[in-house]
Amino acid sequence: MARYTGAHCRICRREGMKLFLKGDRCYTDKCAFARRGYAPGQHGQSKKKLSNYGVQLREKQKAKRIYELLEGQFRRYFEKADRMKGMTGENLLRLLEMRLDNVVFRLGYGSSRREARQLVNHGHFLVNGKKVDIPSYGLSAGDVITVADKSRSSERFKMFAENPKALPNWLQGNVENFEAKVVAEPSRADIDVPVNETLIVELYSK
Repeated sequence: MARYTGAHCRICRREGMKLFLKGDRCYTDKCAFARRGYAPGQHGQSKKKLSNYGVQLREKQKAKRIYELLEGQFRRYFEKADRMKGMTGENLLRLLEMRLDNVVFRLGYGSSRREARQLVNHGHFLVNGKKVDIPSYGLSAGDVITVADKSRSSERFKMFAENPKALPNWLQGNVENFEAKVVAEPSRADIDVPVNETLIVELYSK
């Protein structure tokens, strides 16, 4: 599968804010955005006024990069959200949040979505008792995610169990059993990503 292989710190600098793409490193003095909080490139420090299209494009790029998707993947999620009932922008964010790799990240099994995606790829998780190693797997309310038996003894998962993460309202976890459940689909208030989804809808609606 195609994936972004460039410098992740450049992405945060380009979007003008921390997107926490490198997990724990983003909270330290090594964070590139903390040291150079301007866009990369020769003209990165010059201030430019964006057109309406530019503002919409930057918002779409930001959302795409937070969830670490390529353009084709993101576009397909938008088209699916547009066919669903309700507000397209909120549907889009809900679909992205319900990806298995994102839920694994929300559960605290990775310091970043990239790390969570790698854990899913390596087959560390079961969904409703069946092994799933596809990061884009879409979860539904009622689905149960568990850590595979062979993975529970590893130091990585023991550390996660000893330091549980506060979960959003739509997830419920049982640390001792290495188990979590999607109790409901997330509402917009539950999704804390700094994205204005209305601008994304406006961009794709042109």
